[in-house]
Amino acid sequence: MPDIPFDQHGILLRRAAIRAGYDDNWLNRMLRAGAVVRIRHGAYADPSVWAHLTAAERHVVLSRAVLEQYDDRVALSHASAHLLRGGPDWGLDLSTVNLTNLFGRGDRTQAGITHHHGTVRVGDITRHEPHWITSPGRTAVETAAAAEHVAAVCVLDWTLQQKLATQEELTAYAETHMREWPGSIGLPRAVARADGRSESVGETRTRLNLNDHHIATEPQWKILHSSGRVAGLVDALLPDLGVMVEFDGAVKYGRLLKPGQTISDVIRAERARELLLEELTGLRMVRFVWADLDRPDRMAERVRRVAEQRRAS
Repeated sequence: MPDIPFDQHGILLRRAAIRAGYDDNWLNRMLRAGAVVRIRHGAYADPSVWAHLTAAERHVVLSRAVLEQYDDRVALSHASAHLLRGGPDWGLDLSTVNLTNLFGRGDRTQAGITHHHGTVRVGDITRHEPHWITSPGRTAVETAAAAEHVAAVCVLDWTLQQKLATQEELTAYAETHMREWPGSIGLPRAVARADGRSESVGETRTRLNLNDHHIATEPQWKILHSSGRVAGLVDALLPDLGVMVEFDGAVKYGRLLKPGQTISDVIRAERARELLLEELTGLRMVRFVWADLDRPDRMAERVRRVAEQRRAS
């Protein structure tokens, strides 16, 4: 079997294969042999790469293929641009690749692509590799406008946390978006609730769940030793209850792994850290996991119960 000229992302366009001296019969043979997988009309991927990708990663590969098939009259936008930059995909619609047409045409979904139109000003787009992509602030707001409220705040939080845009930029883009697309009635509230201190979807959802139950949160609260040296950060302080909150996700533990360590080692180290922070502050720690996030009532009940136990002790 000949070497297949996939690009660095594991993509092969039909026109690239033709330029390399192959033809449609060859492509069909490669497809039947399982040497390539068709990801859209005229675009193929390396099956050894494609098979191991998440839904979000497949969307990014598909977006790259679409950009290669189009010219500079379009920019990748909305959720597709957000994912290409590495943003979280929780709660987002990945069913189509999003393009914004730079010369006024759009507003249709065809062949797996949603074409958008809208006024594009200087600063609204930027180059990403050899292609156009909407600016981070515009990307975040347009993605948020198309998402449910909590997913929208997760997108905005990530953009702020990565320092890709400021709160002022997001507010300005939201005001522009509302003028052009007045149906996005939930967008201003999502922007107002964005807080770049939350470092993950889990932390954002924890914060929103507690806030929705009238529990104030202070994200990324710093705890000091008596010497003034930093002892640690907790995901959130609940100042009115005297409770510290941590969100424990598998990704978080994986990030803490050092060479030679296991997840169990990290969990034990986290428990020792928790005891130290409780000793230094006199506060109780409450930990939440993914399963808790779908039960916000119980989350609120739990932190209030722990606060009551602390006051009674």
